[in-house]
Amino acid sequence: MEETFNQYSESLMPLFVEYGLSIIGAVLILFIGWTIAGWASRKTVKKATDSEKIDETLIPILGQTVRILLLLVTILAVLNQFGVETASIIAVLGASALAIGLALQGTLSNVAAGAMLLILRPFKVGDAVSIGGTTGIVDSIGLFTTEMHTFDNIGVSMPNSRVWGNEIQNLNKFDTRRVDMEFGISYDDDMDKAISIIKDILDADERVLDEPEPLLAIGNLGDSSVIIRVRPWAATPDVWPLRYDIIKKVKEEFDNNDVTFPFPQRDVHMFNQN
Repeated sequence: MEETFNQYSESLMPLFVEYGLSIIGAVLILFIGWTIAGWASRKTVKKATDSEKIDETLIPILGQTVRILLLLVTILAVLNQFGVETASIIAVLGASALAIGLALQGTLSNVAAGAMLLILRPFKVGDAVSIGGTTGIVDSIGLFTTEMHTFDNIGVSMPNSRVWGNEIQNLNKFDTRRVDMEFGISYDDDMDKAISIIKDILDADERVLDEPEPLLAIGNLGDSSVIIRVRPWAATPDVWPLRYDIIKKVKEEFDNNDVTFPFPQRDVHMFNQN
């Protein structure tokens, strides 16, 4: 009995040594590869962040790409440790990728759309955009989704295919923007006086650009008021603060100069048919 056990031990010992060493080697390769992939990803992100030539929109994608590539190399090295023919594995993976690609057309369309967003760059991280009715600030552009937050700080995760398939309005694309405002005054008020008051307010505000010249004109004759159309230009960051301040100052100056904002009204004529 003891002799039989010794024979089995002698025959199995080479197998334990051979495969045991392979398993230990595979675990070490996996650990080292995982560690290096994480380190290389972080290093790539840091170098890209410090570089002035690389746009911050591309930084998360670069980090993810480096990590995925190094992990693929690590997995192939682990398989090779067990004597698996990696060339055949690569061929099988290629065929599998085709089948998976057909099954995941929607997901791959997000990846393709993300690539187009990164190549054509209709916006970058930090831009204020309006996409398909959603307006907010872009936080990141990933392989599958574009992350945003609205102006009232609600997070939005939008599939890249939806972003690419919709009209994209980039509110920060140009350095200057036009501020559109309209003010209604009574038909009994002096139009030239009202326009002069608004012009003085615009001239006194340094945020209003001289070129292009602000537009001040009678835009429409409404049911209850004469509409004055006001179109000054300002630097893009000043658009909304300027709008709020101008509206407040116009109201104050109209009140001080007896220019009225009429309430909606309707004239009713009564006819006696007797």
